[in-house]
Amino acid sequence: MTEQQKIHPMVDVEAPTPTAPLVPPGSATSEKSSPIQQRPPQRTIPVIHTRPPKKRSCCCKCMCWSISFIVLLLIIVGATVGILYLVFRPKLPKYSIDSLRISDLRLNFDMTLYAKFDVEITADNPNKKIGIYYEQGGRLSVWYTNSKLCEGSLPKFYQGHQNITKLDVILTGQTEGGSTLMSALQEQQQTGQIPLDLEVDAPVAIKLGKLKMRKVRILGECKLVVDSLSANNIISIKASNCKFRLKL
Repeated sequence: MTEQQKIHPMVDVEAPTPTAPLVPPGSATSEKSSPIQQRPPQRTIPVIHTRPPKKRSCCCKCMCWSISFIVLLLIIVGATVGILYLVFRPKLPKYSIDSLRISDLRLNFDMTLYAKFDVEITADNPNKKIGIYYEQGGRLSVWYTNSKLCEGSLPKFYQGHQNITKLDVILTGQTEGGSTLMSALQEQQQTGQIPLDLEVDAPVAIKLGKLKMRKVRILGECKLVVDSLSANNIISIKASNCKFRLKL
C-alpha cells in the first residue's frame, strides 16, 4: 500500500498576520474585549468679560465746555486789556481846589444851618490819546466832621486829551442841628484852622480813539484846612490833600 501522502497546510507568507484589535487612544477594554469609548478631555477657554467704557454724562460735558469757554474768554479779555494799556497808557485825571468862597452861612428860623459855597476846581487830563466824557449826575459836597454842609452838581462836558478845564460849582445845603454846628464852627474859627472835606463822585465815560467805553465813576476826597468861614470874605486854603480813585 502506498504511503499515504500527507497533506501539509500551506502557509501563506504574504497573508497578513493577525494583529490586536485597534483601540483608539484613550479607550478602555472591557472584560469581553469590547472597547469602551471615552470622551476626549474638554479644553476650557477662559472668557474675559470687558466692562463697557463709562459714558460721561451731559452735565459733565457741559461743565467742561463752560469752564473752557470762561478760561478762553478771560485770556482774550486779559490780552485785549494789556494791548490797550500798552497803546494808550491811561492815567487818572488830576484835580485841585483853586478857591473857596462862602456866599452865605447862617441859621434859619427852624434852627437849620444854611450854607452856600462857591468852589473853583481845576480838572487836568494828562492822557495823550484818551478823552473823558463827564456825564450827568456828578456831585460835589462839603463836609465838616460828619455833617454835610452843602452839595452841588458837576457840569456835563467833554474834556479832550491833554486838556485843563476850570469848573465853577455852586454848593448849597441845609443841615439839622444848626445851632450846635454853628457854635462848633465859630469855636474852630478862633484857631484859624478849620478842617473841611470835599467829596467828589463823578460818572465818566472814557474815549479811546473813536471808541466810547462804558461808564465808570471817579471818586475823590480833598482834605482842606481853611482860615475862616466868614461870608463874602477871601478864604485862604492853608492845606489841601486830594486823593482820587476809579470805580468800575
